[in-house]
Amino acid sequence: MADPATYRPAPGEIPDQPGVYRFRDKDGRVIYVGKAKSLRSRLNSYFQDVAGLHPRTQQMVTTAASVQWTVVGTEVEALALEYSWIKEFDPRFNVKYRDDKSYPYLAVTLADQFPRVQVMRGAKRPGTRYFGPYAHAWAIRETVDLLLRVFPVRTCSAGVFKRAKQQGRPCLLGYIDKCSAPCVGKISQEDHHVLAEEFADFMAGDTARFTKRLTARMQEAAAEMDYERAARLRDDIGALKRATEKNAVVLSDGTDADIFALAGDELEAAVQVFHVRDGRIRGQRGWVVEKVEDVTDAQLVEHLLQQVYGDAPGGDAGAAAAGAAAGSVPREVLVPVLPDDLEQVQAWLSGLRGSRVHVRVPQRGEKHELAETVRKNAEHALALHRTRRAGDLTTRSQALQEIQEALGLDSAPLRIECYDVSHNQGTFQVASMVVFEDGLPRKSEYRTFGIRGPEGTGARDDTAAMHEVITRRFRRYLAEREQAGDLELGLGEDQVAEALADADAGPVRSGPIDETTGRPQRFAYPPNLVVVDGGPPQVAAAAAALAELGIDDVALCGLAKRLEEVWLPGEDYPVILQRSSEGLYLLQRVRDEAHRFAITAHRKKRSKGMTVSALDTVPGLGPARSAALLKHFGSLKRLRAATAEEIATVPGMGARTAAAVVAALAGAAEPTGVPGPAADPATPAADPATPTGGAPGMLGA
Repeated sequence: MADPATYRPAPGEIPDQPGVYRFRDKDGRVIYVGKAKSLRSRLNSYFQDVAGLHPRTQQMVTTAASVQWTVVGTEVEALALEYSWIKEFDPRFNVKYRDDKSYPYLAVTLADQFPRVQVMRGAKRPGTRYFGPYAHAWAIRETVDLLLRVFPVRTCSAGVFKRAKQQGRPCLLGYIDKCSAPCVGKISQEDHHVLAEEFADFMAGDTARFTKRLTARMQEAAAEMDYERAARLRDDIGALKRATEKNAVVLSDGTDADIFALAGDELEAAVQVFHVRDGRIRGQRGWVVEKVEDVTDAQLVEHLLQQVYGDAPGGDAGAAAAGAAAGSVPREVLVPVLPDDLEQVQAWLSGLRGSRVHVRVPQRGEKHELAETVRKNAEHALALHRTRRAGDLTTRSQALQEIQEALGLDSAPLRIECYDVSHNQGTFQVASMVVFEDGLPRKSEYRTFGIRGPEGTGARDDTAAMHEVITRRFRRYLAEREQAGDLELGLGEDQVAEALADADAGPVRSGPIDETTGRPQRFAYPPNLVVVDGGPPQVAAAAAALAELGIDDVALCGLAKRLEEVWLPGEDYPVILQRSSEGLYLLQRVRDEAHRFAITAHRKKRSKGMTVSALDTVPGLGPARSAALLKHFGSLKRLRAATAEEIATVPGMGARTAAAVVAALAGAAEPTGVPGPAADPATPAADPATPTGGAPGMLGA
């Protein structure tokens, strides 16, 4: 536990200006981000007598080891920068709004050549208009099924569309007039795009225009005595009305607004929002937040608005027409409590929308009644969350405590790293590293390692592979700490550079930032506990690797599959945890996740290594143009039958390269796969029918 006085800035160092500040722990991890009108007064409030601080603030300042700040021009800039840093660093002491479910949206992919209507979840994609969120996917499909009578937009996947185009026959929806069949040219690309835009306009609330247009056509058909067409148009009008009726009118004045409500106590809170467009509820969404910092309801509302609108397209005046997507900013935002910095929040939201946005608390009338309905939904969501999560929070804490007691650790292992090795009779060797923090997986920090061995052809066995992986992981950690100036190991510049390039891993979103490059460092956080998948041999190999690097403050154990025994370094007998133990269950989850991740990486490497294309041998032909050729011709067989002139018509291909492709394919046989490196003759090959773990034919520690 750190003393805040050890890192308190000297008097006069902190500027008396607006800005954003970051507290970091001893490993350089950002643990809290905040903003202030005056950095001096706000930061000084953290360095008063610790006993007078709120318990959660006490925990934050005693966990931190340093504080940094950035001065900005205005409070609005501080608001935007605070959101960006919270999103980038994911600080553990900031409140985090987590969706209480994965909400489905109705999406229209207007950026595609032939736009598609589909149900989507997850991150938003550019060039796509979203409507919702909806509580159930079936509700979206019912609405789409009604609207396809009037707006027969493509709904099929890319594979179905391509197959229909190649065969020259539309799918079933094309035959029953619920798709305009652009795949076979029944409608032009331009007309289909207009149809998709009209579908999106109807979903955004512009319903009267289409109803009037269909009514005029129906009356015209009836006047011409074309009663069959008039009856079809009458049914289309009925379908539009039924689709419209599914969204109840709640505000008679046709208001565009987002209505938020909050319910909670000192430890956690639930938030609900109704997205109302043109007076109708177009979507509903909810979050549950654990109050890891001392915040008021007003501060919670401010953080919530940052979360919901932080990714909205800046300055897009038509964003509200996008159908109440979570990132769009309406004209009116109704909240239970006004945020402390109301003017700055309104200015920020107005900048995102491109026009004036009002944030207020509804006092009476229809909007107040709707806000009460939203509040009741929030109370129900909180009660449901407590029912589901109470046991989970308790068991996670119990599991960490049991592991601490069983292994004799000084504190609970809040960060656990587990390693596993996967290969196929010694070939395509891959190791995995998975990370669990507070008993939950942190997938952004998962890593894979390609096993090299002393000669670059792989390790001789699993123990050598485990020794290599642990060495590379912690050598990387030590090199990054020395580069940051925290350690003096006496490594040369070449050794540091080699260690920094040692892992087969990409950058992470959160972590200490390299001040010179501005990029996150990859392996700068040490674990409290290292778990290896295996028994005494694997544990001994990992212990030897840590000892060679001089690391003695990281606990180590192994979990053997056969009897689920926990092995410690140098011990003759294992630690036996009860089968019903929550600690054993957590270790099993960590081990199984490492095994799954290792097998996935191994299969990917094996598939890549055993698939060879004749195009790989063509000089000057890279992956992008190879993919373009296969996409254009559909298969390697059709490409072989093509002439150099036909190949040259593909974008990016020249006459010389086309001739080289023809020559290469003419003399190449069909690829049949390439074997991996041979297994070490000193290591007996296991029977593929009786693997030691994982999928059939795979070996793993």
